[in-house]
Parts: sequence; structure tokens; C-alpha cells
Amino acid sequence: MDHPLSVKQEAASEMGHMEVKLEEHHIEPYTDQQFLNVAIDSSKCDKNFTCKSWLVQGTHDVHCEKPYQCKCNQCVIALSRNIDHVKHHMTHTDKKPYQCTQCDKAFSLNSNLVRHQKTHTELKPYYCNHCDTAFTQKGNLLEHQMLHTGKKPHQCNQCDEAFSQRSNLLQHQRRHTGDKPYQCNQCDKAFSQKSNLIGHERAHTGEKPYQCNRCDKAFSLNSNLLRHQKTHTGEKPYRCNQCDKAFSRKSNILEHQRRHTGEKPHQCNQCHKTFSHKSNLSEHQRRHCEETTSGQPI
Repeated sequence: MDHPLSVKQEAASEMGHMEVKLEEHHIEPYTDQQFLNVAIDSSKCDKNFTCKSWLVQGTHDVHCEKPYQCKCNQCVIALSRNIDHVKHHMTHTDKKPYQCTQCDKAFSLNSNLVRHQKTHTELKPYYCNHCDTAFTQKGNLLEHQMLHTGKKPHQCNQCDEAFSQRSNLLQHQRRHTGDKPYQCNQCDKAFSQKSNLIGHERAHTGEKPYQCNRCDKAFSLNSNLLRHQKTHTGEKPYRCNQCDKAFSRKSNILEHQRRHTGEKPHQCNQCHKTFSHKSNLSEHQRRHCEETTSGQPI
């Protein structure tokens, strides 16, 4: 009988601390009894905790033999401290109480606002000792330095790919899940990366902010500008390791290498023929359209 009582006492003490945090984030707190019921419910230990059960910080460790990480019920994130879960949960809500005073952006967490405000001041105190790049956050510097060291600590749990930066891992994992969280508000297209959405939205607005300094061409994406500039310099950094050909674009070398491997990843959705090059598939599908119009087989 002493054990449940000690758990209740610990949970009650914890609730007093958490109510302050919840009020900061505009989340309705539990009643005393609801909080205690969740705290001593050992059946939760082998399940994903719901948002409200995240309030019991550390109490499940009392009756669990091993430390347990609560999983978010809306994404794949798992965290061991429940205050971190409360903060993380705010990223899934539409509430953004922290407003930037210098622009119209708002944030669900104060820490994100503080991070954003550094982009206005251009304060970048963390300098890389390998190059001249500087960062607003120490964590970003540490991740950047892995590009120099070659370390790739962020491993995909569905394949053997590894990455130096966690953001790159998250982008990669969307290839496995098919998740496209970035939705265009002018059409029905969605994207796995925010940068792709921004570039797409410029197709609606016609905005092309990236100007070539050698000709009058302009582009909606910086990556397209960099690709274009190689046509002026003649640079071909992507070299095939099976022959002596080199390319200015990574996509071109990937397509070229399929001639060596025989891979044909592009499949027609009407006759199931496959092609190594997307351009060949497009030409093939155009002939399907002509067949439909003329009645002649391909």
C-alpha cells in the first residue's frame, strides 16, 4: 500500500509544477484525480501515451523496470521528459502565441521565436573553424562541422542511409512514408520539403528572385540558378565511376548511370513499359495521347 501512495504524492507534486507550464501554453490542465489516475496506471507503459498522459513526468519509471520513452501520437518523435512532450505537442497545434515584433511570423514556442529573431539582427556568434560560415545557434554549427569531418550520426531506421544533419534525415524519411506536409494554398499540390513548396508557389506568383550575374536569366529557386551558372563556367563536377563521362547536374549522372546498371525506374501507367530516362517516358506517354486521337496503335 505504501508504493501507490508514494506514486500519488510524487504525481501530485509534479502536477503543481506542470500546471504553470500548461498555462503558459494555453493547454487545459487535468483535475487532481485525472492526473493521479494516469500516474499510477501501469497498463500505459507498453503503449503510446496520449497528449494528456504526457503530464506524468517520470512517474511511469516508478513501476517500469526499464526507462520508457513516450511516443507522440501524431508523429514518430519519442521523448523521455514530459515537459518536452508538452512543448513538442504545441508544434502540432494551430496555436502560435509568440509573435515576432519585427515581422508577421508567429510561433508555438518562445524558444522558436528567440531563434527566429536572430535572423533580424543577423547575430551569428558561432563560427566554423574550417570555413567562414557562421551560425545563430551552436547546434547548427556542430551539425555543419560534421560536413567537414564526414560524420553521419543520423541513421535511417528503414534503410542504410545516414546523414550528417538531422533535418536531412527527416526529409529522407518522407521518401519512405510518402508524407507531404507542405500544401500549396492555391492548388492541390503538396510537397515533402518546404523549399519545394516555396519554389512551387513562385510558379503562381511569377516571382524569380535569383538573378544570374552573367546573363539576363532569373530563377525561382537558388538551386536552379546554381545549376544554370555551370553552363557559363563549363563546370562538370559529377563524374561517372564506370566511364569517363562527366556532368554538370547530379540528376544527369544518375540517369546516365542507369545505362550501366540497366535500371528502368520510370513506368508508364497505361501499358506498364519502363524506361531509364524520365524524358523517354514522357515521349512514350505523348504517343499514347496521339494514339487516342488518331486511333493508330503506338
